[in-house]
Amino acid sequence: MRRTTKFAGVGVAIAALALTACAPTTAGPAASEGADGTESVAVSAAMITSITGPLAAYGASYQQGFEAGLDYATEGTGEIEGIDLTIEWIDDQGNPDTAVTQAKDVIGQGFQIIGGSAASGVALAVAEQAAQNNVLFLSGPAAADAITGVNEQTFRSGRQTLQDVATAATFLDSVEGSNIVVFAQDNAFGQGNVASVEAVLGAEGATVTPILVAEDATEFTPFAQQISAASPDLVFVAWAGATTGAMWEALAQQQVLADTTVVTGLADRASYQAYGPGSADIQFLNHYFPGATDTEAAQAMDAYLAEHDHEADLFTVDGFVGAQMLVQAITEGRGDVDAMIGALEGWTFESVKGELTIRAEDHALIQPMFQVALVDDGGTWVPELVEVVDGESVAPAIAAE
Repeated sequence: MRRTTKFAGVGVAIAALALTACAPTTAGPAASEGADGTESVAVSAAMITSITGPLAAYGASYQQGFEAGLDYATEGTGEIEGIDLTIEWIDDQGNPDTAVTQAKDVIGQGFQIIGGSAASGVALAVAEQAAQNNVLFLSGPAAADAITGVNEQTFRSGRQTLQDVATAATFLDSVEGSNIVVFAQDNAFGQGNVASVEAVLGAEGATVTPILVAEDATEFTPFAQQISAASPDLVFVAWAGATTGAMWEALAQQQVLADTTVVTGLADRASYQAYGPGSADIQFLNHYFPGATDTEAAQAMDAYLAEHDHEADLFTVDGFVGAQMLVQAITEGRGDVDAMIGALEGWTFESVKGELTIRAEDHALIQPMFQVALVDDGGTWVPELVEVVDGESVAPAIAAE
């Protein structure tokens, strides 16, 4: 019933271990007798995520949400009856190679559970280790679609790109016969979004035209004009980085925002002021924003965060859900990996966003999404809920085995 939380820096747990990749080991619980004579099972979870590095803000939100979720799922005790629980936080800096080395180390120590990943590259690399060594992996904010269904040991506590794309479609009266432009940077992120739009909306009868821009571009007027010339019914924008403000300014100046439906994902709090004077003309799809819901779990999360001088953000809910999944898995499976997997497959539960279901076939997390607008509140742009999008309506197709 005891819980121990440890914090490890980047240099902790980096000794390379010779773990076999051909015959999975089975991480199992260690039992011991407590002072009262009852048997206690020892379960260890390593939360490998971005504590420093480019995604540190995401990792911080995830960790804060996890602590709030653990408090909620254990009714304020932080403990699970009959379990000697150790949770260790480890900084992967968003580096897949670092994360793999750390994963190998904790697996060698007998950890049965790994969680956390904010970066998709990290999540996919750790998922491979989870399968090779039969440990439970609860991926965090990482959005790559390939994480869903990658193996039976891997689950996710956040949304995936295909759910974003399906939510974008809810801004159209009809997808079939529509003309959709994907405006993105010419990198893996942008190309991945093009592929997802083609896979989801193209399959429903839309004509999808990608307009990809070099990452080092600084002048966006020609591209805005190119979008206008295409006369799209919807423009799906996938953008990140320092040129975001200049890009949105060009779209506003060339009347793209005023003349067509432009949809993009609403990111974290820090992004709310980045869309410029055309903010009110942009349609936002969203995974979560503060105040999106008023569920019991949302109220509990906000109260816990306020008590610890934190605020909810885009990926706080992923940590909260991750903790709920952890408690469910350990309570039902008591550290046995196969039993913990079975405890999560098909599980439906109430969380911050409402009702969530872990699809048994591929471990996709079926969840509500949101349509959001930014509104001017005394010179500051703040998010306002437009509509809750039902989780089943934006559920990704079942991942092929």
